[in-house]
Amino acid sequence: MSPAAITLLFLAFAIVMFVTEKIPLGLTSMIVCVGLVLTGVLDVKTAFSGFIDSNVILFVAMFIVGGALFETGMANEIGGIVTRFAKTERMLVIAIMVIVGLMSGVLSNTGTAAILIPVIIGISAKSGFKRSRLLMPLVFAAAMGGNLSLIGAPGNMIAQSTLQQIDLSFGFFEYAIVGLPILIVGIIFYATIGFKLLPNHDTVDNGDSVFDNAKDFSSVPKWKKVLSLVILVATLLGMIFEDQIGIKLAITGSIGAILLILTGVISEHDALKSIDLKTIFLFGGTLSLASALQNTGAGQMIADKVIGALGENPSPYILTFVVLLLCCVMTNFMSNTATTALMAPICLSIAQGMGADPRAVLMACVIGGSCAYATPIGMPANTMVVGAGNYKFMDYVKAGLPLIFIALIVSMIVLPIAFPFYP
Repeated sequence: MSPAAITLLFLAFAIVMFVTEKIPLGLTSMIVCVGLVLTGVLDVKTAFSGFIDSNVILFVAMFIVGGALFETGMANEIGGIVTRFAKTERMLVIAIMVIVGLMSGVLSNTGTAAILIPVIIGISAKSGFKRSRLLMPLVFAAAMGGNLSLIGAPGNMIAQSTLQQIDLSFGFFEYAIVGLPILIVGIIFYATIGFKLLPNHDTVDNGDSVFDNAKDFSSVPKWKKVLSLVILVATLLGMIFEDQIGIKLAITGSIGAILLILTGVISEHDALKSIDLKTIFLFGGTLSLASALQNTGAGQMIADKVIGALGENPSPYILTFVVLLLCCVMTNFMSNTATTALMAPICLSIAQGMGADPRAVLMACVIGGSCAYATPIGMPANTMVVGAGNYKFMDYVKAGLPLIFIALIVSMIVLPIAFPFYP
């Protein structure tokens, strides 16, 4: 069997396992990574090179930087200050979506949602507004906010890694060119028409949920809270001005993480605990599949099939729509990170086959891969609020499907202007 055929079999295996999650996502990635070595498709160095990818180092560092903000309670305070000013349920929905959207643009979107869930439940208890009306906008905003910066979501960095293979890249806030309009229109939608689509369920606190009681941060010294925010801001500024200061993103992130541990803002134990190893294994392992698709020509074979199905000279608009739609469908039934990891190398091959700008196709891939709004398994934050909001599967479909259509429409307007296929 040819290396390309073996690679396609591993691709099929990964898709089935990611969709069904019969085994953990990280384990699937490692099986693929090791399998590609055992079958001789990749050598050991190439297969495991994903684990020393600069984006993996950046990701680990930002888990720690974000973890410090969560562990000290500073993230909780930020969320509390903003949401406290909202007097009506509608205003509260807008406030929640704005703060979560902006925070998840520079922190882990899953982490942002996790720390604010207890805050929102507390506000719900005090205000009398049903938590089922407030938690779903929170997770939707977390997903949309992930498209505001390079570090907003793992998929963004996977696309960056794919681009870097051909010496191209996205700017730190370049994702926001498409992501910010989607976030703004999404907030307007749930403040108006979509407000009626939000689930309206009664919930009973029985002490079973980890979110029923917020963690007590009263014993955390004030200097730790302030320093966690100062180091986060300094780290982000270093990343924004990467070209001017000449320090790579991964190094800047690592400096921030090191300073937080050295100053005692976060302990070594808590720092290690804040690193999501499942994401790291998924990220590093799946990059081996990306390498195999490129090295064996399997990615080019898939690209040729897609281009062939669309005709000899496919319209850039149709291709953009197909990529967006395919990623949207996949991401609602499997990890959005896995969706981008699987589709990015294929999209790169399609773009190269057409002679188009790969950045245009990969941006469509990232945006589509983030549209995990219509199922409770679309992303971790969706799953986190199922119990707390007493949600059913169809609640996500009813409230989330319109948001997917909004994202598709906004993307089809903005993408061709901001990222033309043939610049």
